[in-house]
Parts: sequence; C-alpha cells; structure tokens
Amino acid sequence: MESAPKSGKPSPHGKDDGVDGPVRIRDLARNLSLSPTTLSLVLNGSPGADAIPQDTKDRIFAEARRLNYRPNFLARSLRAKRTYAIGVIVPEMSYGYTGLVISGIEERLLADGYMYLVTTHRHNRKLIEEYPRLLLERQVEGLIVVDTPLNRQFPLPLVSVSGHDTIPGYTNITLNHEKAADLALRHLADLGHRRIAFIKGQIFSSDTNARWSAIEGAARALGLAIEPGLIAQLEGTGASPKLGYVAARKILDARLPFTALFTFNDLAAFGAIRAFQESGLRVPQDVSVIGFDDVYAAAYHIPALTTIRQPLARMGTLAAETLLRRIREDHQADHVEQVEVDPDLIVRESTAQPPGL
Repeated sequence: MESAPKSGKPSPHGKDDGVDGPVRIRDLARNLSLSPTTLSLVLNGSPGADAIPQDTKDRIFAEARRLNYRPNFLARSLRAKRTYAIGVIVPEMSYGYTGLVISGIEERLLADGYMYLVTTHRHNRKLIEEYPRLLLERQVEGLIVVDTPLNRQFPLPLVSVSGHDTIPGYTNITLNHEKAADLALRHLADLGHRRIAFIKGQIFSSDTNARWSAIEGAARALGLAIEPGLIAQLEGTGASPKLGYVAARKILDARLPFTALFTFNDLAAFGAIRAFQESGLRVPQDVSVIGFDDVYAAAYHIPALTTIRQPLARMGTLAAETLLRRIREDHQADHVEQVEVDPDLIVRESTAQPPGL
C-alpha cells in the first residue's frame, strides 16, 4: 500500500524548511534557535538590537532572505501604535521646484523605513483645507507641506518648505531671500546693468511677497531703480515655461528700454528667453536673463542659464529629518521654528555686459 502524501506546501527553496504557508517570525526563530523577540529587534531596527552581536544579526538577515520572509506590517503597526507613514502636500507634481523638493524628502524617509502619501492641491483653497484632514484620517504620523499656506494648528508634527506661517508647532524651512536678491542684482550691477526688468511669482505662491520685498531692499542698497513698467507677474496655476513667455511679452509690449531680466523661477526664464528670441533679441548679447532655483534643465538650456541655486533637494531632506526627529521625540522636545538655508549664484551663459559696454 502506498503511503499518503505529506500535507503542506513544498518549500519554494527545494528543501523541507519545516514551514507551511507564509514564513512567520517564529519560523525564523525556530530555524535559528533564537527567540522571536531577538529577531523582532533586529528585523525592525529597534534600538535594543544594538546589544545583539553582529554575527547573530548577519545570520538573521541571511535566513530571512533565504526564506523570503516578509514582515507583517499591519501587526507591527498595531503593536507599536505606529503607521510609519508621512503625509506630503504639494501644489502640483512637476520636474522643477516640486520634484526636487520631493526627491530630498523621499531619500530621507526611505532611509528610515517610512512611506509617504502625496496629495496635490493645484492651489485650490478647498483642497488645501481638506487634504490635511484626509491624511490625518489615514493615520499619518506627520505632515510636510511644500509651498502651501496653512493657517491652523494640527495635532501632529508639521514641517513647511517655503512656508512663512508663524503658527505654534510649525517648523519652516526657508531660503535666505535677502542673500538671493543681493547675489542676483549685484551680479547684474557688476556687469553694468542699470535698467532691469522683473517677473514676479504668482500671487498665491508662498515665496512671492518675501522674495519681492528682498529684491526691493537689494535694489535700494545697490542704487538700482525699479521701473513699474518693467514688472510683470506670473499668472496661472501650472508650472510651465509658457507663464514666463506670456509675462515677458507684457514687458516687451511696454516698449521701455531694459538690458536684463530677473525671473521668479527657471521655468519662467526659459519662456522669457523664447519670447525675446522671437522678438529678435539675443540672449545674452542684447538682454541678460537670470533665473531662480537651478532646476536640472538650467545647465543644458541654450544658452545655459545663469541662476540663483535654491538647494531644493536639501530643503526636502531637512524637512524630512526635522519631522522624523520631532516624531521620535514624541512632539515634546523644543524644536526650531525656522530653519534658513543659503542660496548660491550659478553663473553660466545667459548673462553678460549690456550692449555698448
């Protein structure tokens, strides 16, 4: 008589590991002759794992890989009362400003084993009010908001990139706009430019007023007059060179003389250069253009763009580091309400002396 076949699933590794179904932490513990608590400390990266010998840790990770062990995230979350999730609120997803900030956030969060949920509000006031609530309902442990004005407190840590709200519990990661304005205008003044045009940011952007105030201050310090007819403002909610193209056309239509343009961001500079070229103006021979942000395309544009480098990826990293620290400290420790970073002037091909010098 034939014997009945053995019950249970065959091992996916071609041998009997004594494991029937999904591998659990107690299966690993049995195979390694270690306690489940020891494995839990090591696999979850808990502080208590520091006391466990490295060769034991190596054995645990090797066995986990061999058996294709996947931790039960839900069970871990319930035990620890944690979700290891962060909410991120941005205006839109673009390859420029927002993309660089998110890259810094993502790199830091992934290194700490966190995931993040991203929402985009397109500067819709109703969505700006609604999204924090929706993320809170999904049990995120903290919020990072980018270029997003919020005027109320939340019951969890919040870090704002390019935020200027002075609300208890917020930490703002901001740029030194005074230094940025001085670097840009001093560069143009040193080249000999005196009649400079400007493209301001959209009225809803968190940085527009702060940056324009800094520009006015730097212009006064350098003895540069700002001609109202040489100021245009970006209009529209998207992130596109077209906005800069339209703004530059308005400046050209004013028919006032100017030899340089300072734009709110690099995308606006790209659009403005196209508008100038269509009007028969050469950059930089006839008009110099300086941008802001230093997005990846700035170095490869024709001409390569002179710009103020805003360390966007670093600002995203700082935001994530600050938020994680506040989460670890259980929100109780004192925190810095303002973290300021410095810009750099990146000189490329789009600025030169004005005609006649």
